[in-house]
Amino acid sequence: MDKIELKIIGLSYSQTQSGAYALVLSEKDGARRLPIIIGGFEAQSIAIELENMKPSRPLTHDLFKSFAEAFKVAIKEVVIYNLIEGVFYSKLICDQNGEEVEIDARTSDAIAIGIRCDCPVYTFEHILSSAGIQLEEEMDEVKSIGDEDETEEPKEAAPKARGNELSALTEEELNRMLQDALDQENYERASEIRDELNKRN
Repeated sequence: MDKIELKIIGLSYSQTQSGAYALVLSEKDGARRLPIIIGGFEAQSIAIELENMKPSRPLTHDLFKSFAEAFKVAIKEVVIYNLIEGVFYSKLICDQNGEEVEIDARTSDAIAIGIRCDCPVYTFEHILSSAGIQLEEEMDEVKSIGDEDETEEPKEAAPKARGNELSALTEEELNRMLQDALDQENYERASEIRDELNKRN
């Protein structure tokens, strides 16, 4: 079977499961979307890497990458290979001393590790046919990674208020707050501060 390459196009709060997120993948050369429900920790880990944010201490997926590098295991690609009763099955395709090794993984973990290793993500036609959706317009509920904090309507007022608070601060104060947020592993707050800094550049 021919593999179909996917790309990450966004994260949004899950409308069906409290505390979960929808990771939305898209065909690299097509219009179909593949939404996958993942946990908050994995969503945060993916967002941190996509936003090029550096936590003060390694996250679990950073540790996995370092472990693989230390033992000379190269992670080549992520393959979402099956879908059973709504559960996606994935594997990491690795290379160790010229020998291909496949490691079974949850899809969220596989992608969080894969993006740290600059790996492509693939799936197959039968999965896109059964679970993919094709929209003529971009999904309204899907925000860019940096806009996560404003995707949940009940909490909309709070981020706006904090945004006004941030706009009154100097860049030096914002950079100091950004470092504090990273040290405390408060990545949602760090994302807000980073967005404010980006608006000024």
